Amino acid sequence: MTDYHQGHGSPMGGDGGNIGAQRKEIYTYKAPWTVFAMAWSHRPDPNAQFRLAIGSYVEQYSNRVQIVKKRPASDPSDPYNGQMYKACEFEHSYPCTKILWSTDTSNVGSKDLLATSGDYLRIWNLTDDGSGQGTLIPNKEVLLNNSKNSEYCAPLTSFDWNETDPNIIGTSSIDTTCTIWDVSTKTVISQLIAHDREVFDIAFAKGRDLFATVGADGSVRMFDLRRLQQSTIMYESPKGDPLLRLEWNKQDQNYLATFMVDSRKTIIVDIRVPGIPVAELGGHVGCVNATAWAPHSSCHICTAGDDSQALIWDLSSMSKRPIDDPILAYNADGEINNLQWNARETDWVSIAFNDKLQKTRNMITLNLDRMSYSKQEAMLQNGLDNIHAVAGG
Repeated sequence: MTDYHQGHGSPMGGDGGNIGAQRKEIYTYKAPWTVFAMAWSHRPDPNAQFRLAIGSYVEQYSNRVQIVKKRPASDPSDPYNGQMYKACEFEHSYPCTKILWSTDTSNVGSKDLLATSGDYLRIWNLTDDGSGQGTLIPNKEVLLNNSKNSEYCAPLTSFDWNETDPNIIGTSSIDTTCTIWDVSTKTVISQLIAHDREVFDIAFAKGRDLFATVGADGSVRMFDLRRLQQSTIMYESPKGDPLLRLEWNKQDQNYLATFMVDSRKTIIVDIRVPGIPVAELGGHVGCVNATAWAPHSSCHICTAGDDSQALIWDLSSMSKRPIDDPILAYNADGEINNLQWNARETDWVSIAFNDKLQKTRNMITLNLDRMSYSKQEAMLQNGLDNIHAVAGG
């Protein structure tokens, strides 16, 4: 079921920009389970305005993945006009720790691939079922096992799909290793011991060769595919607290974002100045669970957490002064488990909380070309924009 709500704010002063007059939209999709993993598709779909993949979090072997689409708002007589719907669903062993669509958008006729991590790295090929309704048929393309001992599988904590070379996927595992795969040949390019303890996340920089990892030893480490025998420690948490997630700024690859376990702060690292955070973003009153850099701006990032808030930060002045307050905030109806920013249509952000997938447009991504707001303007805008959509039964 889907709820759609749009609202209109009022003009705001300052530079004369009619900020509130932009169209605000919220779509809420209710899943039959807690939503955790989530990813926007990079590929245009003739039957949908956009689509996402979502994964369940159920503490048992059998879990699920759904492909959710939004119908184009083109036919007012259609009762499902503009709504979100389930285009596909399939079973997944254990909860997905991450979901990503293929980064290959250059070849329209290429396979529509989706990757998931959990006990193994699985790659799925999605094909249209021919019904004309936009629904899909999932086919498991390949299962990749990072363990040399076929009797034991070290669970995967995360992975990343290289944007420059879509044949490359890197995975991270609890067995302290990272594995770099060639998807086209289904073979291992390299497997390396990346950390002293479990590796929790891996992320490629913009370009083919650089990637970074974080883990239970509390360090951020940077690697180069051309010289995998060495790495550089970019940051270590003061007390050795585990670092859970990692996001690389694709607009300015000098910057990384990470956060510690049970922490309310997001740490921004400048790889040109290892060891010392260039910024620490507070603002949350609960633990941070997810971060996402703006795909179209080098100095904006969104953070989300257990306090049910998604906060937008402007980092353009972080080299001159501490960043104390976010510029915009959005309040969800539950603790936010995940957050994704649409790289193809950059005014859309999705969040996952409880059994809900919620997509917002021009709600917390408002006018990022304006490099700063006063705190009073941000609070006023948040008040105008804080419209909650309640999913139907």
